[in-house]
Amino acid sequence: MENKEYSFRGMCANGFGLLAVQCILIPALIAVVNILFLDVLVITVPVSVILGLLWCILWGGFFVQQPNQSRVMIFFGEYRGTFHKTGFYWCNPFMSRKKMSLRIRNMDIEPIKVNDKIGNPVLIGMVLVWKVKDTYRAVFDVDTPDTPVVVSGTNATEHSSRRSALEEFVRIQSDAALREVTGQFAYDETDNAAEEITLRGGGDEINDLLEHKINERLAMAGIEVVEARLNYLAYAPEIAAVMLRRQQASAIIAAREKIVEGAVSMVKMALDQLSEEQIVELDEERKAAMVSNLLVVLCADEPAQPVLNTGTLYQ
Repeated sequence: MENKEYSFRGMCANGFGLLAVQCILIPALIAVVNILFLDVLVITVPVSVILGLLWCILWGGFFVQQPNQSRVMIFFGEYRGTFHKTGFYWCNPFMSRKKMSLRIRNMDIEPIKVNDKIGNPVLIGMVLVWKVKDTYRAVFDVDTPDTPVVVSGTNATEHSSRRSALEEFVRIQSDAALREVTGQFAYDETDNAAEEITLRGGGDEINDLLEHKINERLAMAGIEVVEARLNYLAYAPEIAAVMLRRQQASAIIAAREKIVEGAVSMVKMALDQLSEEQIVELDEERKAAMVSNLLVVLCADEPAQPVLNTGTLYQ
């Protein structure tokens, strides 16, 4: 999206030089006029009033700008550019200067309930790091609520209102992007798509997609997302217990598969060793009984109770 911001090219003088004029030159001129035309009130009064008004007007042109701050310059409703320099400056007092912070901001998006790709309700939240990139769009394209007139002459109240409006805009659009991304992936692996990216295991892929989607939505307001990361992911309370049992069952099945695999290899090893060393000759029926007994012993959850055979093997 096109960047509408450009640098301010108008007159903006060093504030300390103008401060000297303000505090020394104008009072000196008033004093000189009163001394030279002491008895001519027709001259001294109007000149003193004009110089006094000029002195008051000039005070409105001073401002201090810190690093990573900017001023959007507006002259009677016309955008004249954005001032980025830091320090103490003076510019046209009739120039409106809307302060805009370019510093990085952090936002914690509270967990929201969303349905994943297969319809399971999940709670998902994220941490968002963002900053203003285009001051023109941030000031003129995002509506802010009306603010009361500030008697002190500063725009602190208006700046606070604009910041709140931007934060609310970011929060709403981030919420919408989070819902969109969540609906494209399952919470966890399913039996039909074991290799598919999931919310639980996606990691950087999910975060990159989320950052891209939010950037698309916030570009219209001149805002850039520095980082977006999931910081909370869980099943919704109504299905959490069922899904926990499902995960436990999957873990038990996986453990059983390992146990059976190990037991089969041990039984095979036992039969091969008995045959190679000719310890005992077993027919197929006896081998089947031995395999059954060994598998019961090796795969059982509890220790097997020994049974002593006092007769022969073939009784």
